[in-house]
Amino acid sequence: MKVLALEPVGGIAGDMLLGALLHAGAPRKALDAGLAELKLEGVEVRATPVEVSGIRALHVEVVAPEHGHAHTPWRAIRAKLESAHIAEGARRRALDAFARLAAAEGSIHGVAPDDVEFHEVGAVDSIVDVVGCALLIEALGPARIACLAPPSGGGTVKSAHGVIPVPAPATVELLRGRAMRPSGPGERTTPTGAAMIASWTEPADALPELIVDAVGYGAGTRRWDDAPNVLRAVLGRAPPGSAGELLEITANLDDLSPQLLAVALEAALAAGALDAWVSAATMKKGRPGHVLSALVSPAARPAVEAALFRETSTLGLRAHRVERRLLERELVEVATAYGPVRVKVGKMGGEAVNAAPEFEDCRAAARKHGAAVKEVMAAALSAWRALRG
Repeated sequence: MKVLALEPVGGIAGDMLLGALLHAGAPRKALDAGLAELKLEGVEVRATPVEVSGIRALHVEVVAPEHGHAHTPWRAIRAKLESAHIAEGARRRALDAFARLAAAEGSIHGVAPDDVEFHEVGAVDSIVDVVGCALLIEALGPARIACLAPPSGGGTVKSAHGVIPVPAPATVELLRGRAMRPSGPGERTTPTGAAMIASWTEPADALPELIVDAVGYGAGTRRWDDAPNVLRAVLGRAPPGSAGELLEITANLDDLSPQLLAVALEAALAAGALDAWVSAATMKKGRPGHVLSALVSPAARPAVEAALFRETSTLGLRAHRVERRLLERELVEVATAYGPVRVKVGKMGGEAVNAAPEFEDCRAAARKHGAAVKEVMAAALSAWRALRG
């Protein structure tokens, strides 16, 4: 399982996360191609290598034409994102982050989220930050995103509404239920950074157990006396056999047709569920019904829940935490009379304890040779056993 861990050493902002993801190896072409779909005229993303307290990092700057003091309504941002031809996972992430920002700003100013007009947050550079980060995360494909507690900062800062306290009211609102750690003065965690933390990550007290594959540092513009102003992104894999904490989301359904139930199951998987299934059940008043369940990482929870609410008739979902333990996995290609077939092998302590031919490989080979699928599966298992000696 691929894991992305974020450590806001000096803070977190949209440009810092962009820099950290690019520095960790996220493909720049995914960023450029996705942003081109937004049709933001004259916008350029510049990534410059810098050194912060002896640490090599990337500093990202979004260069955009001057449009005066930007007032961008949430509905305009939403329409732009909904019409853009970008990866669906990235679109969902960006929409959810901006929806949380709108809800936070609306709560602070006493207006409905749809009526919120963003100021700094709605400026082109922040749209690029949020969508760009969503695009890069989609390209990296982590199943889990964890984030350590961000620094609170302190003091005051000028905003479109005048001088406001730090952390900004929107930042505090967005991080309800999440830990912030004390730090020196200055704005360390911006509302954009807080929205991405709240929307995309699960809280972590320390870096999670993982095999490190890549590390990236995104640099902020300011320099602090008490910490290097960098955001560290660590990309890796959960160790073989390690226990991973997941969520099981369920919905009771007694009024949904089987056709729509199948659509909802597919939508949950497409939204990032690791597994999904339907169980028959007897509901209240003796009605026959179904329980739709999905196994998800905390990071994928918002997208999967949105898919289930959209595709089913349920008015509520339940979730509880579960643990799973994984066997080490390996795909072995074997030669059969029906052509090559991959066999998924599960290992414990280096010893194979389970083996299963890939069903789609077997079905394709069976069609091609006019054979029964079960015969191809048997041939693949026999070939794998012969390889083992």
